[in-house]
Amino acid sequence: MIIFENVSKTYEKGTRAIKNMNLKIRPGEFVFVCGRSGSGKSTFLKLLLKEVEPTSGRILVDDQDLGKMKRRGKAVPLYRRKLGVVFQDFRLLKDRNVYENVALAQRVVAAPAKDIRKEVTSILTTVGLSSKYKSYPANLSGGEQQRVAIARALVNKPEILLADEPTGNLDPSNSQEIMNLLEKVNEMGTTVIVVTHNAELVNRMKKRVITMRRGVVAGDVQEGEYQDESE
Repeated sequence: MIIFENVSKTYEKGTRAIKNMNLKIRPGEFVFVCGRSGSGKSTFLKLLLKEVEPTSGRILVDDQDLGKMKRRGKAVPLYRRKLGVVFQDFRLLKDRNVYENVALAQRVVAAPAKDIRKEVTSILTTVGLSSKYKSYPANLSGGEQQRVAIARALVNKPEILLADEPTGNLDPSNSQEIMNLLEKVNEMGTTVIVVTHNAELVNRMKKRVITMRRGVVAGDVQEGEYQDESE
């Protein structure tokens, strides 16, 4: 369970990015967090990742109070193992092939070599890239690169997957394929939170939609729709 209780975030220059956010996301949910630039979406993710601290309020993830988590020591790295993160720009290592890019996430947590082989092979099959394990990012399409990024985010079996504009650099066909993959991941039990402003894609998926506007939760609808104000 992810709980935001009266959470606000004001940056040093006085910008109020989040204002009194109250929110609950249950285990196994698929949630879109939508809003135009400046709505607070990115700060919401940073708060969940404990990259920034709230100015006020409380954030709990699986009964862990993030505010009581000390930055020094192992608490934050251990917490972040619960989270898989996918970015718009893929962030793959260009000098490593698909297998090595995904295996890196396992090596960071010191997984045994035999487990790395097993888990990387399994997750590449899940994302439909088992035949591309020797390919380098430059030889992959944008959709394939994002699949590698998703595989890397999932290989350590996180409880929560955070996807930050995961289709922002993809055409409509590849965007839908990535959404279908995230839906499949969700059906396997992972909580999926997708931050996006792609109204067409959101409305096609018929999932829970949290709409943010100027740092405030302006809407929260099950199987809802999002109207992109920038259009």
